[in-house]
Amino acid sequence: MNTIRIGSRESKLAVIQSELVQNYLRAQGLDAQIITMKTTGDIILDRTLDQIGGKGLFVKELDRALLDGRSDLSVHSLKDLPMEVAQDLPVVAYSKREDPRDVLILPQGEKELDLSKPIGSSSLRRCIQLKKLFPEAECKSVRGNVLTRLEKLDSGQYSALVLAAAGVKRLGLQGRISRYFTVEEMLPAAGQGILAVQGKAGQDYSYLGAYNDRQAQAEALAERAFVRWLDGGCSSPVAAHAVCQGERLQMTGLYYHDLTGQWHKEQIAGETSQAKMLGVELAKRMKGRYE
Repeated sequence: MNTIRIGSRESKLAVIQSELVQNYLRAQGLDAQIITMKTTGDIILDRTLDQIGGKGLFVKELDRALLDGRSDLSVHSLKDLPMEVAQDLPVVAYSKREDPRDVLILPQGEKELDLSKPIGSSSLRRCIQLKKLFPEAECKSVRGNVLTRLEKLDSGQYSALVLAAAGVKRLGLQGRISRYFTVEEMLPAAGQGILAVQGKAGQDYSYLGAYNDRQAQAEALAERAFVRWLDGGCSSPVAAHAVCQGERLQMTGLYYHDLTGQWHKEQIAGETSQAKMLGVELAKRMKGRYE
């Protein structure tokens, strides 16, 4: 087989995540190289994602490289992958799940949360749950990669940041974490902690067979089916978190009603083989409460 070309965003975290796949491929005796590219979502940082077109702006350039043959694979944080994935660019493998939780990061040297300054988060999902934990807190959008956000935090623009534990850990920055939120306190985004390897329809990806984690795949399918049915994207504070234990799957969903601003959580459990169906069933049940 020729060299496998892995498409990646340019950020340090994206490259580290692509290197995890590259290392797996090399351990299989395959040659793999990473091709980095800047995406529109990385370039436009002065507006929130819902104002500029959503999460798809982080993948368009990578999708184009796959389609025109400049790359063979793309590696994404699954939570950043749009809920609707083109049939000709399927997800061909899911990584073992890293820590799915969200974390609070304070400015360098600080021990206490200073609520006179806003907490940095561009996620409505995080903001509505933060409001319950810290009623006095103000939430303010913060864009850029993790390192850029940390610079903004340490320069005094924010009292804290809320980030995904997985990304912070992959960057080796777990020493900056001040607090881990339990999944009960802060329900994670669908797919948080899982890497998605995207390929091109019709190609042979059997070499990724041992990389694909079946537990993470089932959890991802349930969570994404829940959000997809509710049409939740980056601008909608919808959340879902599933846990597989053997052949059983339990999932918690968060549904936000736009007209009233009310939101609640519910759970569902069933067979792992029915992951997608469970996600849709929970979504219908939760939305039905407001109809």
